[in-house]
Amino acid sequence: MILSLALVELRTYHEQSMKQSLSERLAILSDAAKYDASCSSSGAGKRDSAGTKGLGSTGNGICHAYTPDGRCISLLKILLTNFCIYDCAYCINRSSSNVQRTRFTPDEVVWLTLEFYRRNYIEGLFLSSGIIRSPEDTMAQMVHVARELRQIHGFRGYIHLKTIPNASSEQLAEAGLYADRLSINVEMPTEQGLAAYAPEKKAGIIRHSMGEMRTRIDAGKERSLSGRRPPRFAPGGQSTQMIVGADSATDHDILASSSSLYSGYKLRRVYYSAFSPIPDASAILPVRPPPLLREHRLYQADWLYRFYGFQFSEITAAQPDGMLDLALDPKLAWALANRALFPVDLNRASREMLLRVPGLGVRSVNAIVTSRRHKHLRLEDLARLNVSLRKVKPFLHTTGWSPTRLTDQINLRQAFLPSPQQLSLF
Repeated sequence: MILSLALVELRTYHEQSMKQSLSERLAILSDAAKYDASCSSSGAGKRDSAGTKGLGSTGNGICHAYTPDGRCISLLKILLTNFCIYDCAYCINRSSSNVQRTRFTPDEVVWLTLEFYRRNYIEGLFLSSGIIRSPEDTMAQMVHVARELRQIHGFRGYIHLKTIPNASSEQLAEAGLYADRLSINVEMPTEQGLAAYAPEKKAGIIRHSMGEMRTRIDAGKERSLSGRRPPRFAPGGQSTQMIVGADSATDHDILASSSSLYSGYKLRRVYYSAFSPIPDASAILPVRPPPLLREHRLYQADWLYRFYGFQFSEITAAQPDGMLDLALDPKLAWALANRALFPVDLNRASREMLLRVPGLGVRSVNAIVTSRRHKHLRLEDLARLNVSLRKVKPFLHTTGWSPTRLTDQINLRQAFLPSPQQLSLF
């Protein structure tokens, strides 16, 4: 009965949306897409090769994403429609939400992408959608957009499709042939949270689709016995997004879920999106959003896991409530909780231990390991590598420098707490 009413509303909204101008619909659907944080182009190369030409092969709705090498690129980030037959409590586009509804046709999305690209506004497309009629019908329309861009118009720019978990295997397989990256949102950090806030979505189905994507991505990288490569499948890999602060999940719960996703499905990124209160919100949702600093700390902890050799369990071990310290970044908080391991010898410590020194990044550690093969390093050598000596001095010793033993955690913690002036946005 509920689904039938939703379909009747869909027909009404479709009739109304067709009366809106393209610019009006673009304003609505690009604004609705801002809640999707999993928009990144990292990991995907350009779709051009020697002797191949196509639109986009040289190397409002516009968002910015960052590649691993730090480049900022622009994407057309929109929803196909903000109508949805699902009623997820945390989503502003849920079926019971009183928002202005509209939609694009697939051909309109194709036209917008091409026109934005020709004007040098964008380098690619990020396309998501509410669920209209059925998951299969919605996914068919999104695949249609990608297919038209690639095969009919020769579009060589970046395409990221937010796939629908309940879509068929055939649709998923075709989507990966045209998209650089695919993503499926796990939505909530725990299965209990998903069942409570989005009962129409099933964690098992989401994980099954992610597993199928991993299998196809891996298969696309393998050569056959004849040496031929199979058709490339989503070369930018897959990503996901989870909402932070809508339920009672702790940072430990969130990071444990992320760890499982990274190891089980080889995700390129897990995006953390701080819950934002929405109009006409469900009574089960919190009244106030979590501090944005919590989202930032989760990204820092995620970075430590992916690039610094940390395990998620040790990052949150210092806090008995399973929450990250909002006053200090996770790496510094871990070092203060494990101060018996410091200071370490700048010239003898392993690369793995140097990566755990607050103030040292991956690049600076690599430079240190390379440089100390040829000379004995001192503090002034770190300064020439643009390392903040104030941050590293309590945790390193070398010729000419030996810090006071880290016996007073409280005083050292106070020394690293930001001043009130540093708490401003800039």
